[in-house]
Parts: sequence; structure tokens; C-alpha cells
Amino acid sequence: MTGSAQMAAEELALSLTLAFLLDMLLGDPLWLPHPVRWMGKAIEIAEPVCRSLPLSARVAGGLMAIILIGLTWAFTTVAINLAFFLHTALGMAVQTILLYTCISARGLSDAALGVYQALGHAGLGEGRKAVSRIVGREVDQLDEEGVSRATVETLAENLVDGFVSPLFFFVLGGVPLAMAFKMVNTLDSMVGYKNERYIDFGRFAARVDDVANYIPARLAVPFIALASRWLNNRGKQSLKTALREGRLHASPNAGYPEAGFSGALGLWLGGPNTYDSKRVQKPLIGEGWADTRPLHVLLACRLMLATSVLVFMAFSAALLLFNVR
Repeated sequence: MTGSAQMAAEELALSLTLAFLLDMLLGDPLWLPHPVRWMGKAIEIAEPVCRSLPLSARVAGGLMAIILIGLTWAFTTVAINLAFFLHTALGMAVQTILLYTCISARGLSDAALGVYQALGHAGLGEGRKAVSRIVGREVDQLDEEGVSRATVETLAENLVDGFVSPLFFFVLGGVPLAMAFKMVNTLDSMVGYKNERYIDFGRFAARVDDVANYIPARLAVPFIALASRWLNNRGKQSLKTALREGRLHASPNAGYPEAGFSGALGLWLGGPNTYDSKRVQKPLIGEGWADTRPLHVLLACRLMLATSVLVFMAFSAALLLFNVR
């Protein structure tokens, strides 16, 4: 490794370490301006403009996604390079803070614990309100088991979206590529629906999100199994369930971490849910295992955070190894 390459690798590894520590300490405080909120605003502004073009909905939506993803990568690249040009310390600070905003293990854990506390202290009604903030399904008819299961499922799925995938792309292409992924993920969450309004307009965004998460979703499986081995000695069951049942999910990616959590916690997940007043049938994962209870939300948080630590350690090592010359 040349001296400059060694320095670059060490700077990236240091930024990753500091960003991870910030996430673990601060989570996602509402007072902090967050790029994902700006991304959401950009999508809200761009959508009517692109829909007004003399193009089909599918082409207009694809054009919007390509432009916004490209602009996110370009803006981040310029901002970081300018900061480093002005001063190395400023560059490191900007790089670290932007990476910190890309990951959300602590924020995800806090949101899930909010559901657990609402169920325990305020009852089912408040539990439904709390879980409605982190899931897309309708929650009005969910019982305690349904609220708990929805929380565990979103912990598993968002472990990939909110932690593994951003770090995967950071290792591949630095903070600009990690930020570009966050735009991909934000586009999918806002326009990637299979309803009348977005079935065509959001198709490209949804497909890009599927492709972007394809490797990270599967890469997460051995880390979930290793964390399970560490926490409750169910690593083999977690791995087997993910390999056997991960492909059963309607999503090409979400089933793998969910099946890993199912095996690790000994729970059945999946099944039918209601979205936009439509009943959607989903296959069961871990059929015959235990129902999800509020205590399992705590156990799932522990599993998610332990997996995050292992992923952080592995990707930190990868940064240095991939830069060997």
C-alpha cells in the first residue's frame, strides 16, 4: 500500500468509527438537520415537475430517480472535496457527519423500544400508534402479538436498509455512494408503491432499491447468525432458516434478514397484512414457532445492535484490506 492509499484508508476507517460511535451515542435526534429529510423534500418538489413532462409515467419516474440519485452523489462529492481542500480536519468532520446520517442502528432501536414501552405502560392503543410510525401496514386491527411482530419484522428489514447497505456502499465508494444509496432508499419509501398512483411512476425507483439491497440483504445473514450464536446460541438455527426460507418473502430482499431473525428468536414471522385497505397475503416464515410477544422486541433490539457491531467491525477491516496495493 502506498503512503497516500494507506492514509486514505485510515481516514475512511476513522470516519466510519466516529460515525458509528455518534450513531450509538446520539441516534437520530430531531433537532439535527438530516439529509434524508432534504431528500424527501427534493422528491416532493421533483415529482409534479416530472409528471408534467410529455412522457409516460414510467419514463418520467425513472428520469426523476436517475437525476436525484446522480445529484445526491455529485453534491456529496463536491461538498467533501471542498471541505478537504479547505482543511483536512474540516474534510474529516464533513465526511464523518454525513456518514453518521446514513446509518440508523440506534434510531431504529429507539423506535422499537418506544413500541415496547408503549405496550407495557400505556396499552395496546398507544402501542399501535408507536408502531404506525415505523411500519407501512395498517395497524388499527393489530393485537399485542401483531404489534410486536410488526416491530420485530421492521427491525430485521431496516437493519439492512438503515445500516448494512449504507456501510456496504461506503466501503465500495465512500460517503458519496452511501448518500446515493440513501436517496435510492428514500425514493423507494416515497414512490415505490404498487398502488394506482405509483405502480408505473415508482417502478424504476423500486427496482433500483431491490438491486441495491440484493447483496447487503444476503450479506447480513451470516452476521445475524453470528450475533445469535453470541447472544443465545441459536446461530445455526438462524442461518438455516435464512437459507431455507429467506426466498419465501414477497420482497426479493426483506425475507433474508427476517428469516434470520425468525430462526434466532424462535418466532414465526410474516403472514397476511393490510396495506392501503387491501389484504396482502404473505407466506409464513418459521411456521409453527412461537408467537411474538413484547419481550421479543427487546431481544430483537439486542440482536440488531449486536449484528450492527459485527458488521461495523468487519467493514472497518475491509476498508483497510481493500486498499492494500
